[in-house]
Amino acid sequence: MVKEDKIRNSFANKTWQEIKVKDSWQIFKIMSEFVDGFEKLAKIGPCVSIFGSARTKSEHKYYEMTVEIARLLADKGYGVISGGGPGIMEAANKGAYEAGGKSVGLNIELPHEQFHNRYIDRDKLLEFNYFFVRKVMFMKYSQGYIVMPGGFGTMDELFEAITLIQTGKIARFPIVLVGVDYWKGLFEWIENTMLSNAYIAEEDLKLYRLVDSADEAVEHIFRFYDKYLLKPNF
Repeated sequence: MVKEDKIRNSFANKTWQEIKVKDSWQIFKIMSEFVDGFEKLAKIGPCVSIFGSARTKSEHKYYEMTVEIARLLADKGYGVISGGGPGIMEAANKGAYEAGGKSVGLNIELPHEQFHNRYIDRDKLLEFNYFFVRKVMFMKYSQGYIVMPGGFGTMDELFEAITLIQTGKIARFPIVLVGVDYWKGLFEWIENTMLSNAYIAEEDLKLYRLVDSADEAVEHIFRFYDKYLLKPNF
């Protein structure tokens, strides 16, 4: 019923004053989320974002693997950024938190399934109302992306990172997808359909790496930065 009301309201006639007031306040709300995010994350140091499903249970192998990935990253001095919620996001924050690393949560307000987890550093928890502002924070303050199995939200974050790298809007940071069996169908389609129709280039297939273990995932991140002689500064 709530969803239907939103659809009906989108077609309702509004006065210019109603439009102006609503849009003006929305701009200020968006600005406040950007300002808060920039202030809290600007000095956070090198971080890796970990994406994945909020619905993954704590006993699932991908949850346990995510905890290990985050722990290995924290041991090397990298901060870990997650979406702040349950499932894979919780696992990412848990691994970083228990290893004594920086644990960042970019939580989004949703009508269901999203609440921030307890493994986020209190001074590194941000709450967002707008998905696009939240994605800016992921992309702006991460030096690498590890993508665990997930749904539409995970796909959104994954392809945002790939697109920004492909188009040169951000640096060519490493993107690692964990779970070959889960991802291979999608990327076989990308190669067999998108590439064969010339919608992407052969070079674009090198923008990501598929792996099956925590060690492989972090090794790709570490090897990338060893090559560029970059080290965490905290």
